Amino acid sequence: MRIDGAVDAWTTHLRDVRRLSPATVRAYRSDLADLVGTIGDRDLANVDLDQLREWLWSSTKAGLARSTIARRTAAVRAFFDWALESGHIPADPSLRLMAPKRGRSLPRIATAGAMSDLLDAAATRAADGDPIALRDHAALELLYGAAIRVSELCGLDVGDLDRARATVRVLGKGSKERVVPFGAPALRAVEAYFVRGRPALLARRAPDEPAEHAMLLGARGGRISPRTVYDVVARELGPVVGSGTVGPHALRHSAATHLLDGGADLRAVQEMLGHASLGTTQIYTHVSSERLAATYRLAHPRA
Repeated sequence: MRIDGAVDAWTTHLRDVRRLSPATVRAYRSDLADLVGTIGDRDLANVDLDQLREWLWSSTKAGLARSTIARRTAAVRAFFDWALESGHIPADPSLRLMAPKRGRSLPRIATAGAMSDLLDAAATRAADGDPIALRDHAALELLYGAAIRVSELCGLDVGDLDRARATVRVLGKGSKERVVPFGAPALRAVEAYFVRGRPALLARRAPDEPAEHAMLLGARGGRISPRTVYDVVARELGPVVGSGTVGPHALRHSAATHLLDGGADLRAVQEMLGHASLGTTQIYTHVSSERLAATYRLAHPRA
């Protein structure tokens, strides 16, 4: 089997059997496409360890981040592991392929006070009744209040919201469903959007636009896109956390850190975030510890 054909089969397996997210499947396909571009579309059984090492070395020379090279290593190892189990190759050439060690980078967060100011400002703009301002306020409150991912936010339908219980049903990574609570400010923002914002945006919908049940709508009445949410968050949160690119995940990072700062149980936060591994959630304990250490150094007379 040629590499290209095997990559098609493998990514279909990732999508239909392992139920990985479309973004993850696209990233892995892109990684393997780069491999083919480097070593050529040869027979899968003729790929050896030296060729794989040369491919990773070319990625390093191109200046790619260690995290990207680590992901490429994981992708190619998972691909050849699948190929071996499927009987497409007699031996796995990637077994001794090593990824560079990834330095720990702590997530960028906003303080609780800064988040309160940001959301209060969004509420003030929404008070005028502008449909987009109402939608943006609801989106920001849900991202922070429920600590959900941007893909989960954009995928919400009206029926996913339980106003009586102040919870929302989201479809997370691997098509895993969970129910997440949110607070009274988020509920007020969503209800205001439902009354004055969503009907106005829905009226702009083209007849063939399949967004009738979508909770958050774009300016033309279709389901809101992740790109739109990124733009909203970058505009509102960017000045708060400093220079550099900032996206919706910063709100999720901030919410998780503030939950732990407030005494929330780590496993409860894990369940809320939809993390498969507790180790993923534990990064926020490091953030809280570093914030505590910084406060100590500034405030304690014996620091």
